Amino acid sequence: MTRERLYLFDTTLRDGAQTQGVDFNVEDKRLIAGLLDELGIDYIEGGYPGANPTDTSFFGDRPALKRAKFTAFGMTKRAGRSAANDPGLAAVLEPDTDAVCLVAKSWDFHVAVALGITNEENLESIADSVGAIAAKRREPMIDCEHFFDGYKANPAYALACVKTALDAGARWAVLCDTNGGTLPDEVERIVREVIASGVPGERLGIHAHNDTENAVANSLAAIRAGVRQVQGTLNGLGERCGNANMVSLIPTLLLKKEYADRFEIGVGRDDLKRLTHVSRTLDEVLNRAPNRYAPYVGEAAFASKAGIHVSAILKDPKTYEHVPPESVGNQRIIAVSAQAGRSNILATLEAAGIEIDPKDARVQRLLDEVKEREFLGYSYDGAGASFELLARRLLGQVPEYFLIESFRVLVERRYNAVGDLVTVSEATVKINVDGEKLISVGEGNGPVNALDQALRKDLGKYSPFIDDLRLADFKVRILTSGTEAVTRVLIESMDGQGNRWFTVGVSPNIVDASFQALLDSITYKLLRDGAPAPERPKSKSSRKTEIRV
Repeated sequence: MTRERLYLFDTTLRDGAQTQGVDFNVEDKRLIAGLLDELGIDYIEGGYPGANPTDTSFFGDRPALKRAKFTAFGMTKRAGRSAANDPGLAAVLEPDTDAVCLVAKSWDFHVAVALGITNEENLESIADSVGAIAAKRREPMIDCEHFFDGYKANPAYALACVKTALDAGARWAVLCDTNGGTLPDEVERIVREVIASGVPGERLGIHAHNDTENAVANSLAAIRAGVRQVQGTLNGLGERCGNANMVSLIPTLLLKKEYADRFEIGVGRDDLKRLTHVSRTLDEVLNRAPNRYAPYVGEAAFASKAGIHVSAILKDPKTYEHVPPESVGNQRIIAVSAQAGRSNILATLEAAGIEIDPKDARVQRLLDEVKEREFLGYSYDGAGASFELLARRLLGQVPEYFLIESFRVLVERRYNAVGDLVTVSEATVKINVDGEKLISVGEGNGPVNALDQALRKDLGKYSPFIDDLRLADFKVRILTSGTEAVTRVLIESMDGQGNRWFTVGVSPNIVDASFQALLDSITYKLLRDGAPAPERPKSKSSRKTEIRV
């Protein structure tokens, strides 16, 4: 059976840039455009040339795309002037692009209130603007803003906007759920009615916002109803609650039979294996931790915790996995927790490359140790690196690279030289490396940061192994009530290659809990990167901790 072509339109660099806290520079845009092109996206909307210096610069030297059509965004011409004399439209048409997507009002309420013009003037602006794009030999398309709200209020006028754009030569008329309030059953019904009115589905697109957590569902509903272009953003970036998540849409279209049997997209099965990398690279560009619970690409997307689930997965992964994790470039994680059984322990050890006889008594000892530690407040289902160290220590596979003889943290609140009241943290750490005693002092914007600086300042021969180590995230959870509460600290670390790992520490003292997690993070990196074992035994000095505030 011949499959229908479905086109993917990514607006991460335009609509995604409207996300609070997101501010792409030109190099960010180049990097992301390259990733989208390699993935197999059909259209990449790069931004709004003329609207800001970043977008103008980006469009001034277009990226070298091999597969995607480079697309500019803009607005239809203003009423009362010709398309040729509209400076905003001219700025959009000036750059070297393959396509131009203009936003047009399709809700008569917005035409009257937001634009302050007549319905006929709005239709004229749509037609003239599409003609101007076509005259430049670019592929024209119109985003029909607020289409679904407009259709509910005045179906005839909303349809008139769509038909005017297509009759003027637009390749696509995109139906936008701009407010994000339309539900999937409404989307499917309205799209079917639009097509039944004589509008060809192969020239319609869908642009959904996520204000009711239905952007992906609305996009799929529109596809079922007949649209053949779908718009979205990487990781669901976008204004307010975001846009349809392209990272969820792509694997659904490729791997779910209902869509895979009917449609062909530009992303192939081999391309799909890059999806997790693309998603996490975007988060790295934005300097934020990836969403561990994101569908398909999150670290927890294929994580199992309950022993009965793990036992079944080890027999056949299809028992609890809806798609193979490797199909999207992700991996299976067998979590270790108080709910774990021997299956969890054995599977996690195997994933870490630790060989052990399933009948070895140390397996049960490790399981008992994990459950005892979780009773005390530790949580290993989110701290895989700490669990691996715990297991390898039990098996005698972790060298004692260095010994912390003592550490001290001072927190001082004082006036600085210009009279401002500041809080300064200073940490001193005494370390023994191969019998050599080292003392390091670090300052930071808090006691944990100061300890991190001091600990990594001088580790003797191990310093080169941690030059690229940095903390990516730091989370604290109070496990019991009162000022004497037990605290759990989870630290996410990363290196220069983008590898990430999680470590945990627990103590009634938040600084001590943080220090435990920091030590595990450094030790894990040394072990993973093959740092040499110490040449001479450590001294038997006991660790001392002093915290002064």
